[in-house]
Amino acid sequence: MNDFQKLYAEKKMTPQQAAAQLESGTTIGADIALAQPFKFYEAVAERVRKGELKNMVQASLLDTQEPSFMTDPEIAKNYRGVDCFAGAFARKSVNAGLMDVLPGYYRDFPSIFGDLVQPEVYVGVVSPMDKHGYFSTGCSHSVTDGLLKSAKKIFLQVNPKMPRSLSSTQLHISQVDGLWEDDSDLPTVEPGTVDEISQKIAEFIAPEIPNGATLQLGIGSIPDAVAAGLKDHRHLGIHTEMFTNSMVDLIECGAVDNSMKPIHTGKTVATFAFGSRKMYDYIDDNPSFMMLPVDYVNDPRVIAQHPNFISINAAVQVDFFGQVCAESLGTKHISGTGGQSDFVRGAIKSKGGRSFIAFPSTASHGKISRIVPTLTPGAQVSTSKNDVDCIVTEYGIAQLRGKTLGQRTKNLIAIADPKFRDELTFQAKKENIII
Repeated sequence: MNDFQKLYAEKKMTPQQAAAQLESGTTIGADIALAQPFKFYEAVAERVRKGELKNMVQASLLDTQEPSFMTDPEIAKNYRGVDCFAGAFARKSVNAGLMDVLPGYYRDFPSIFGDLVQPEVYVGVVSPMDKHGYFSTGCSHSVTDGLLKSAKKIFLQVNPKMPRSLSSTQLHISQVDGLWEDDSDLPTVEPGTVDEISQKIAEFIAPEIPNGATLQLGIGSIPDAVAAGLKDHRHLGIHTEMFTNSMVDLIECGAVDNSMKPIHTGKTVATFAFGSRKMYDYIDDNPSFMMLPVDYVNDPRVIAQHPNFISINAAVQVDFFGQVCAESLGTKHISGTGGQSDFVRGAIKSKGGRSFIAFPSTASHGKISRIVPTLTPGAQVSTSKNDVDCIVTEYGIAQLRGKTLGQRTKNLIAIADPKFRDELTFQAKKENIII
């Protein structure tokens, strides 16, 4: 047994034993999605339930399960979840008052955590220790370095199913205060079926993307449809916040080779990954894949260095000015800002770059127009009117950048659902926006 294996054995414990080392008033930090050790969360919750811990804070991003602090009001009183990008699980808890939200640009969270929140404890899910004594944080680099900046204790959940990303944060066994093994399947998102509206939207966007472009795609039916429409393209590159299933497909079919990227040439770049088991296997020990920190990946100055950068993101509403809301329904929370505005800004500063905000023209089964004169009161602006470039629905592309308010309004009405166009025109004339 070498020294690393000896240290490993000495530091091996259960999640309950790790939680027993915590004191009341502790802030715990975890990175995004697959990085979260939910068995540790439950061990902390059990101590809270027994009255042994109070005033605990759990900071995280994009939860993939519902731990007790999200669902149990009694636990939430003394184990408060704080989410920076509340997904499908956390948004319910936020809107129910069981969790809090930390606003900010995703690129800024390493410094927000490291310099302002300053969690005392870092927890994460990692790949098994290598022969040099290092664990890889696998499918996330994201905000890990910021979380570690203030951490006094480090606890790791070691999962053999976590891919070993060569460029993710590497944690040495000597840094670790405790670890436990868990071979549970990682959360996955399997490729979905592309619906008719998403397909129509993709048919507008795909022809606008030149060979040799660098891509940022989100998750969902529209990005998947766009990716499917790019399989005959060549020399595409990937520099993205989230690595997704459709990107693996583009690499495997030869559309993406990253050969035209001026930086990280030949490499796919992301800051976290969430998708299928096939995608995780692709990342594992792959030298052509780079998982880098979000304050670098999402930096608009870095994004802008890629010629013909193409950014594709989603929205809930867009108003006549071009203000994009992607985070709320009025005051009802949906998600965080994430990196949308970072990639919009980077794309429009890229030589030949373009940003597309794409979404179906209506909501509530066609009863509500997503293109509106003004955003719903309380709606959060994710991308400002000054940064927005192109808006896309199933009815076409509206160019907004470089257009006046009147021109923007006409362009937006032209891609609204036809049954709402007369009312939108009436409102625009009423406000003296168009004559």
